[in-house]
Amino acid sequence: MNILTLQFLAALGWGALVTPLSISLARRFRVLDAPGDRKIHSGIVPRGAGIVVWLGYLLWVLLSGWPLPATRLIAIGGTLVFLVGYVDDMKQTSPFVRLAFHGIAAMIVILPLPLGYLEKALLVFWIAGCTNAYNLIDGMDGLCLSLSIVTAGILSLFGEKALWLPLAGLCSGILFWNFPSPRARTFLGDGGSTLLGFLCASQMATSLSFASLDPLRMIPVLALLGGLPVLDTLVAVGRRLMGGRSPFLPDRGHIHHRLLDRSFPVTAIIVTMGSMHLSLLLAGIGMSRFLSSINP
Repeated sequence: MNILTLQFLAALGWGALVTPLSISLARRFRVLDAPGDRKIHSGIVPRGAGIVVWLGYLLWVLLSGWPLPATRLIAIGGTLVFLVGYVDDMKQTSPFVRLAFHGIAAMIVILPLPLGYLEKALLVFWIAGCTNAYNLIDGMDGLCLSLSIVTAGILSLFGEKALWLPLAGLCSGILFWNFPSPRARTFLGDGGSTLLGFLCASQMATSLSFASLDPLRMIPVLALLGGLPVLDTLVAVGRRLMGGRSPFLPDRGHIHHRLLDRSFPVTAIIVTMGSMHLSLLLAGIGMSRFLSSINP
């Protein structure tokens, strides 16, 4: 058994075994998600799984991931993203404040990269956007974790396995407690979903090569690499603006809401959206390689 398999299994075990403790802590400190107009769950559910993602990632970086490029900076930025989201789980904060902190966290990761100013600015904007997009798509049990597993799985094939397999294991362990069959026993909360978006985007930004792409070529590549969360968010923002509403105003117009309203089984929705997300990621990776091979 090689070291990468051990790291995957250790992260899987952490997620599966520590999540019940986070559920107990969330109940004790009243970090709970109550049913509401847009909510699809019927009972009060603890929002404690995000802290398992955060601590699990920090432990991995401290024990074995620290030699990999940018992991220490990603851990610092991820901590900032998680704490802001966790505060929002307990007491709602301004979306502009959250966006500002997400931008700062992205800058911590991107500024040291050997790229031009425009490329860095584009990546900072993209990471902050993905951070929020993964949060917005976390409206159905198991969906955000499943898409994160797809991201980590496919990038482990086309990128650095040592960077992505532990994240895939961590999400897989937590998914056991968040999967909607028969019902989720915990939620990620804003702290967990934004952290997953930040981790996925930051690891892509630092592990994939963008040095040979100018900003105009980067835009379509990044749009595809953002996957289904970014596509769903762009559609939602456009829908709200066309309706004369704030882009930050929540609604039930997301893809998973529409499929649920048409009585699609939850598991089928996760498989369908996971397949769509996989297709977008493969298209982004393929486009990145194709554009990189073309002389400017």
